[in-house]
Amino acid sequence: MSETYEHYEAVVVGAGPGGAATAAKLADEGIETLVLERGVDAGAKNVSGGLLYAEKSAPYTIDDLFPDIRETVTERPITEYYMQNVAGEMVKEYDLTSLHEHDTEWSDAVLRRRMDSWLAERVHERTRETGGGLLTGIRANGLLREDGEIVGVTCDEIDPIRADLIVAADGVNSELARDAGLMDWDEPEEWFQGVKATVDMPDVDDQFGIDPNEGVAHLFSGDLFDGVRGGGFLYTNTDSLSIGAVFHLDSLVEERAEPHELLNALLTHPLLARWLGEEYTEVEYAAKLVPDSKKVAHTSPHKDRLVLVGDAAGQMQAQGPIIKGMNHAVSAGALAAEAFATAKRRNNPDSVGKRYERKLKESGMMKKLRPKRYERLRPIGERKKTTDTVDRLLTSPIGRVGLKAMDAIGLVERLYSSPFMSMSIPDTRTPYVTLPTVIAEELGAPVRDRSTVEPPSLEERIGELTYDTDIGNPHIRLRDSSVEASGTAVSACPVSATDFGGGCYREETITTNGDTKHVVSLDTQPCIECGTCAVVADTDWEHPGGGKGVEFNRG
Repeated sequence: MSETYEHYEAVVVGAGPGGAATAAKLADEGIETLVLERGVDAGAKNVSGGLLYAEKSAPYTIDDLFPDIRETVTERPITEYYMQNVAGEMVKEYDLTSLHEHDTEWSDAVLRRRMDSWLAERVHERTRETGGGLLTGIRANGLLREDGEIVGVTCDEIDPIRADLIVAADGVNSELARDAGLMDWDEPEEWFQGVKATVDMPDVDDQFGIDPNEGVAHLFSGDLFDGVRGGGFLYTNTDSLSIGAVFHLDSLVEERAEPHELLNALLTHPLLARWLGEEYTEVEYAAKLVPDSKKVAHTSPHKDRLVLVGDAAGQMQAQGPIIKGMNHAVSAGALAAEAFATAKRRNNPDSVGKRYERKLKESGMMKKLRPKRYERLRPIGERKKTTDTVDRLLTSPIGRVGLKAMDAIGLVERLYSSPFMSMSIPDTRTPYVTLPTVIAEELGAPVRDRSTVEPPSLEERIGELTYDTDIGNPHIRLRDSSVEASGTAVSACPVSATDFGGGCYREETITTNGDTKHVVSLDTQPCIECGTCAVVADTDWEHPGGGKGVEFNRG
């Protein structure tokens, strides 16, 4: 005989844009919905670059569900979009605004704490009307099963909850998705890592020569990041800048590079001196894992009564200069709610997952997340022999002359601005490092400014963050403390470094019975919950309890 637990028609885990969209649509359909958020406040655990898109082709946009969001809590519309190719102090800029505006109704810069908190208030009001509501500080730690079937969620702080629909909108480190066996942390090549600094700038309009209803985005690639495949970004907010970089995690691991140092390389480059000026005030440091949708966007993101939405389902489109995630989470969430409402009306609750899967495909969303052209080209384009051959050609005298000829007729900028090309880009050093470096060397102009930026130390960055540490309950445990098994975390963790003893991971030399060996030690107190170590080290990883751990004020 099963236990009697509180029951709701729908339980949504996570109050980010995907969870908020799901809950709002469910409430609009008259469905009793409970939302669980593990942060002390919605947005306290969320990090994004971040640009929020509304695509013309999308089945839902966030302002369909929350009509006054732009007037209330987004930062500013992004009206200009540029790619900066960098080689040393040589820079070649291309205007990619046409790519940015392709299929775009609008795109705004956002800070997640402010936006998600606002969304949560509206969600709470709407779900209360159908007998539900939103609870913060609650960690859903796993799935409730009966006779092997998923029927609800278990939580740290409250009793298990049964539901007819369980929505995992709990982010890239979704414990529900992993509990269901739908996602895993096995391969570094399937993930990106993003690091970000939010920089105070009261005079954004003057510094960038724009009006209050305008905004600028810059992307950076080339030799900035010590050969690590990835790129940088700068987005203008109302009175601050979001500056960061996103790296292929396998490349970060291979190069044993340290994310905070790569971020500093961008912040201190003379190209940014014209915007940052002499006064540099960093107000928040943050990081997160980012799923590579081309490899991990789940084509059947459901099991029993569970559906996955947003990053939990790998629905993050990062394809060269195309960087979109929150908009896909919103569409997926609303489609999941729509599928449940239809199944309920037809008295066929077991059809929800298949309906949701079909809607994702019919909407065209899966074609964006997992482009067929990339899948067809990948076996050839990502072979080492192919990459080496292309790189040799690009860096040769013939390749350089050909590049100049292509640029003279505007072909290089047109290729960068092509959605077709962006969705075909192989995950190799060629598009991220070699090509932009050669472009800058051959076509760029020297930067005359000199940077005076002095980024905070890693210790200072950690010290400025807000934590509520769950004393005595570490959320990460090393299964194997050997350097061979877990040493990569010392460099890859965004709050650790090989020469820094105050982060999460550090190497130590210990002597036992005259036997000396190098081991890795762990302190979870400075953890910013990005999940990187779950992929690169031999660990048991889970989120801290509700309201515990790091709290981002910008996100």
